Amino acid sequence: MPDAAALAATITPERIAETWRLIGPHIRRTPVMTADMADFGLPARPVALKLESLQHSGSFKARGAFANLLTRPVPAAGVAAASGGNHGAAVAYAAMRLGVKATIFVPSVTSPAKAERIRGYGAELVVGGERYADALAACEAFVAAHGALAVHAFEQPETLLGQGTLGAEIAADLPDIDTLLVAVGGGGLIGGIAAWFRGRVKVVAVEPETAPTLFEAVAAGRPVDAAAGGIAADSLAPKRVGEIMFAIAREHVAATVLVADDDIRAAQRALWETVRVVAEPGGAAAFAALLAGRYVPAPGERVAVLVCGANTTAVNFD
Repeated sequence: MPDAAALAATITPERIAETWRLIGPHIRRTPVMTADMADFGLPARPVALKLESLQHSGSFKARGAFANLLTRPVPAAGVAAASGGNHGAAVAYAAMRLGVKATIFVPSVTSPAKAERIRGYGAELVVGGERYADALAACEAFVAAHGALAVHAFEQPETLLGQGTLGAEIAADLPDIDTLLVAVGGGGLIGGIAAWFRGRVKVVAVEPETAPTLFEAVAAGRPVDAAAGGIAADSLAPKRVGEIMFAIAREHVAATVLVADDDIRAAQRALWETVRVVAEPGGAAAFAALLAGRYVPAPGERVAVLVCGANTTAVNFD
């Protein structure tokens, strides 16, 4: 099997554009909202919110799911995926739309909203342990026993290509931005986006302090185990970032910013109360960096924030 650097080299803008054309009929082109930070109690500054939270299945993950199912042969046993919730919901949705059997493994920290969504798409839901790593081990055992197609949440070239289509879409919708803030869990999203932009836009990673996977990898010079807890544990808390995305991130992610759980809660509340945008904790993390001053733009810097998921039942955030 090729090493991570060799696989990372295959995640090119050309292949991402090809993937975008392939999955285009199956995904939504999600909207952009321009907000004024003065409405959030900060100095006046326009910020673009890319509302990928309005994507099929409630998050950006539908892009990678369709990329996998449309480019890889699916056996009779169907597909299997391990997920904190959003990836599983996306794979279940794509499988439902394409008439494929899906078995989804989730940890016990998965939110009821995400578990309900997975079941609602007709997939078989299996709770496999307390954390994502436990669910992944259970999924791998199932794949070995039954021959299902494994669809990895981030350590899979097709997944990165699918998530990279969001970079292509943002570039088309917001051609003049300088900076894009992106939440990080396993890194499939930011890896695909960074592979698309390749330094043309400053891509900033945002992670919870309670799950600093990319931050710790950068410090160590390689992916390492990190803490995996906090309010966004069902979407931004794998054991470590992917090897493939890390090879991309080392070249094309400009900075890593950490936010506290309280910052994320405040961002969820502010998005709802100010612009009536619903975001789950992981979906609000990137905006939290701006709202809490963990990332301070330079004068005149044109900033966009990716709101990447909305699978929550909470709307008052008390």
